[in-house]
Order: sequence, then C-alpha cells, then structure tokens
Amino acid sequence: MPPKVWAWREGRVKKMKIYIDHILLLFNFEKKYFDKEKLKNTFVGHPILDNTNNEKVEINNLLEDKIISIFPGSRLSELKSHVPILIEFIKKMRKEKIKYNYIFHATQNSKEYLSQIIKKNNLENVDLISNENIKIATIKKSIFAIVKSGTVSLEVCKYGVPSIIIYKMNFLNFFIAKLFLKIKFANMINIINNKEIIPELLQKECNPDEIYKTINYLLKKPELINQQLIQVNRTIEELRSTTSSSKEASNVLLSYLR
Repeated sequence: MPPKVWAWREGRVKKMKIYIDHILLLFNFEKKYFDKEKLKNTFVGHPILDNTNNEKVEINNLLEDKIISIFPGSRLSELKSHVPILIEFIKKMRKEKIKYNYIFHATQNSKEYLSQIIKKNNLENVDLISNENIKIATIKKSIFAIVKSGTVSLEVCKYGVPSIIIYKMNFLNFFIAKLFLKIKFANMINIINNKEIIPELLQKECNPDEIYKTINYLLKKPELINQQLIQVNRTIEELRSTTSSSKEASNVLLSYLR
C-alpha cells in the first residue's frame, strides 16, 4: 500500500523514486501523483473489494431483522472514544421506543473490552461478533451501519449497506492533523468524489444526539439512502480491478521476473 501522498507530504514521491522501481496502487486517482514524477505505477484495486469465498456464507436464518452494524474501531484509544458515545446513542433509541438490533463488530483484541461494556450496560438488543464469516453475513443483512473512519467503510459499501462515518480523537491530535492534511473528508468515498456522499460525524459532531438525529433522518428518507447507495456503488466499481488485486499485482511482479 503506497503512502497517502494525496493526503499529505506529496513531495515524498521524489524520494521514493530513488528506492522504488514500480509501485502498486489501491486507488486509481493516486496515479497522477506518481505519473507526475515519472515513477512507474499500476492500479491493482483494493483487495477488500475483491470477491472471496467468504461471501458464500449464509446464516441469515440465525440473524435478527432490523440490524444496525456498528464498527467502533480496534485500537483501545478508539474504543474509549467511540463506545461510550455509541452506547448512549443506543439507549436514546430505546428510550424513544425505536426498536433495532445492534451488533458491534469486534476484533480478537477488542472483543473482551466490548463484551464487558455491553454486559455492564445490560443492553438486551445488543450483540457482539468477531468471526470474519459471520461478520460478512451480518453486514449483508444490516439495514444500516455506523462505521469508524477507515478501510472497513469500503467493505460496508461493497455490500450495499447505507452508513454514516464517525471519528473522535483528542484535541491535540486533531489540531495537528488539520495542520498537515490536505483533504476535506475522512471517508475514502467522499475523498474520491470531493463531496459528502456518506455523512461524516467527526469530533464534536460525534455525539449520541447527532448520531441519533442523522440515522433517524436517513431511515425515514429512503430516497436519500437510495441516492447514497447509487453514488457509492458507482464509486466502488471504479475502485475494482478488472480481475482481482492479487492477480493484477502478480502480473506486475511476473513482468520483472521474465
């Protein structure tokens, strides 16, 4: 995965030329940054968008209806920032008698922390999964997703699930990021389109009330959800390789071995 020169420190490409003969790109729009410095590059596509055997796993009969998938992050700092906000959001939904089933998607490292929080708050309509195959089946059945900014948002988009993006960090880190980053958005779909297709609730907007208002508004406006999905699907197709990312990468490597 090449460094995100489109986000910050574009000048790094000049130094990369000294050490790199050929670079493989996950996103087609990155090409112009390396073409400019005449560094050989090939768009291979993002591996998370490849079709895999995991997609054949179907356990819909074991899942509840009206699922909202929640991806709070994997690092402890992310969990500590996001999980209390998300728990309060769920409580607010229950208080307003809005009935959904909420599934937190955990990694092996985060599942113990999340499990303790869920038990502590005694939330009946909340569950936790960490199995990769079950994760995919759950995403596919979800009616909505709340996703921490990052690569997993592409996977949610891949399966045609409407979503919002959340992220909150400490003020100092946010201030430093604002100084150096050249991009307006946190989500890759929004970055590529240079507009907010998927709503982003960042920093002070990442709070239970804003999440509650945004999700309820979208769920009551199917035309807006449909519009989001149309634009997302169009962008996802542009990010796919013609075969698969691994095959495209292999072809480049083989060309140097012949």
